[in-house]
Amino acid sequence: MKILSIQSAVAYGHVGNSAAVFPLQRIGVEVMPVYTVTFSNHTGYGAWRGPLISPDDVRDVLTGIEERGAFPSVDVVLSGYQGGEGIADVILDAVARVKTANPAAIYSCDPVMGNAKSGCFVAPAIPVLLRDRVVPAADIITPNQFELGFLTGTEPLSLEDTLLSADMVRATGPRTVLVTSVERPDRPEGTIEMLAVTDDGAWIVQTPLIPMKANGSGDVTAALFTAHHTRTGDAADALVRTASSVFDLLERTHASGERELQLVESQEAYAHPRMQFTARQVR
Repeated sequence: MKILSIQSAVAYGHVGNSAAVFPLQRIGVEVMPVYTVTFSNHTGYGAWRGPLISPDDVRDVLTGIEERGAFPSVDVVLSGYQGGEGIADVILDAVARVKTANPAAIYSCDPVMGNAKSGCFVAPAIPVLLRDRVVPAADIITPNQFELGFLTGTEPLSLEDTLLSADMVRATGPRTVLVTSVERPDRPEGTIEMLAVTDDGAWIVQTPLIPMKANGSGDVTAALFTAHHTRTGDAADALVRTASSVFDLLERTHASGERELQLVESQEAYAHPRMQFTARQVR
């Protein structure tokens, strides 16, 4: 499998491509990372250095990859955080060109906007752009529960609400929806869930809630689920593998006392997930 991953990059820590590429490589995926920013560290520190890469420069890199004859072999285009409005056009153009070269290719979009605790942390135009133009072009999307609510104009809380919201966004284009950070009111205390919804059904997996903020964990989740689901077509299996790997990554990170993901130290969790959780079919 070959994935063209258009995301941010940092030198210190692990977010964007700096979070997604290594786990994908450890499960045997060839990745072509294309960077949208090159920062010293993620912006959650409040200070960082390095350049935003202009949309024209990102497009130029993609054209160079295309000129090497690589697009027919791309199975997935993956995108995450979009720092500015111009990058969406570049990504959508790349998706169209890849799909022309390989009609079987898919586009997986992590529609990063914010979360329930922090609210939106992107420029005001980005959520609307994602909702109206980017998400409808995707085959897979991986929003958290908060982002799913914005995409559908709903406030999904219960499992039934979340399933309905997932179906609403699926009606706009994407056939597979992974909803992360599902925190329904009636779940057992100290747990958190992920929900996968496809044409074939819906499955939920529940894990212990690790009390920490982990920048980049969503990027790892989106990358691993996309790869597993693309490889097997089995959403329940992809959900369990992803939950297993990400839980072990977060548990190791929490135990370390470090702020940044212990991405390299957790590599066996991607290559050989323990499969310690089960997916329950809910539809």
